[in-house]
Amino acid sequence: MRDILLFCIVFGLLPFVIRRAYIGVLLWSWLGYMNPHRLSWGMAFNFPFAQVVGLTTLIGLLFDREPKTIPWSALLVVWLIFIFWMNVTTVVSLDPELAWEEWDRTMKIQLMSMLTLLLIKGKERINYLVYVIVGSIGFFGVKGGIFSASTGGNFRVWGPQGSFIEGNNEIGLAMVMVLPLMWYLCTQQKHRFARWAILGAIGCTALAILTTHSRGAFLAIVAMVVVLWLRSRQKIWLGLILVIAAPLMWVAMPEHWHERMATIKTYEEDGSALGRINAWYFAYNLASDRPLVGGGFQTFTPELFDRYAPEPENFHDSHSIYFEILGEHGFVGLALFLGLGVLTLMMAGSTRRKAMRLKETAWLVDLSGMLQVSLIGYAVGGAFLGLAYFDLFYHLIALVALSNYALKQEMAAVDADRVGASRPNDQRSHGRSSDSVLAHSRTRKTDAAT
Repeated sequence: MRDILLFCIVFGLLPFVIRRAYIGVLLWSWLGYMNPHRLSWGMAFNFPFAQVVGLTTLIGLLFDREPKTIPWSALLVVWLIFIFWMNVTTVVSLDPELAWEEWDRTMKIQLMSMLTLLLIKGKERINYLVYVIVGSIGFFGVKGGIFSASTGGNFRVWGPQGSFIEGNNEIGLAMVMVLPLMWYLCTQQKHRFARWAILGAIGCTALAILTTHSRGAFLAIVAMVVVLWLRSRQKIWLGLILVIAAPLMWVAMPEHWHERMATIKTYEEDGSALGRINAWYFAYNLASDRPLVGGGFQTFTPELFDRYAPEPENFHDSHSIYFEILGEHGFVGLALFLGLGVLTLMMAGSTRRKAMRLKETAWLVDLSGMLQVSLIGYAVGGAFLGLAYFDLFYHLIALVALSNYALKQEMAAVDADRVGASRPNDQRSHGRSSDSVLAHSRTRKTDAAT
């Protein structure tokens, strides 16, 4: 039944995608984040729904007559250069077969992110996209939170099979990134029931993050909570919730969870942590040997560990977005990646400050602030997890750029209204001046005749 239902939903929406291409971005995002096909057991499990929706969205661009503008900025320029550089490093990669396979997946994500910039414009559509992201990943947060509460937190929460966020560390970071967006949606609700429902989802998701038993996600949520409180306009209300909820969750966690979190301080005694450090040295040594281009996509392989790792037998994946980019795209790629993150944070901060000046853009104050919190959660949690090409990060960048564009459009509309409101006075003044000149001219003619 799940397979049939999923096919009916996706293919039933395709005609609407052709008429309104932005629906394709929303549908693709739902498939990419929630992975509903991975919750089935039949032919839908491996069916390429995302490719079908992506191609239909491209076709929809030909029929969608809405004006399409690209929100150009320094952020977008750096983003495009970074995409170009990933193509360069793939051409000269050390393992072309593996590199081109990962290139294919990464470029599809980048293409849909660019289509997001092109098609998701205005408050309504931006909020639609936020709802889709929150609903898709929040599904696992609510489900995992209820499961953890019913089992005393003794089992780990995992993501959908065969997806970017399958592992406990990956789903933990994804939920960390989406938690601030949940709070943004909560602040936008006018109905009390909706606010309480979202607050319940936030509580379940926070519990699910802890019970992933991911140390990186734990550090990320700690850093994120601090920034979340600083960026929120409801500091007293949010602070009260945190003061009550945090100690309760901490005490409720089982003993083996506390023992695992304690290894953050004693990482030198933990084999997993030492393996990650070995992988980081590998990335640095490889980048030092090929400083411009690194090794290309999927360069963390046992064969290359024999050449560049201090302990070749202790093979690990990158386990860090920063060392993943460094090893695969060199120091140039890392500089572009870091520049992209910094520019995104700066644009979100600038949008937030400017949006405070107008009543009409109050929603952008909340959204930009929470996007900053999400990005900081990714920056902290990603330091211990190899999710450099995770589509949610690039969707956050797109949302920041779109928020900035929406602010400019709103400010332009307000300025136009002000000009329009003052124009009748100018016209009356101009009319009086014309009448005075005409009267003065008639007086001169009368005097001359006399």
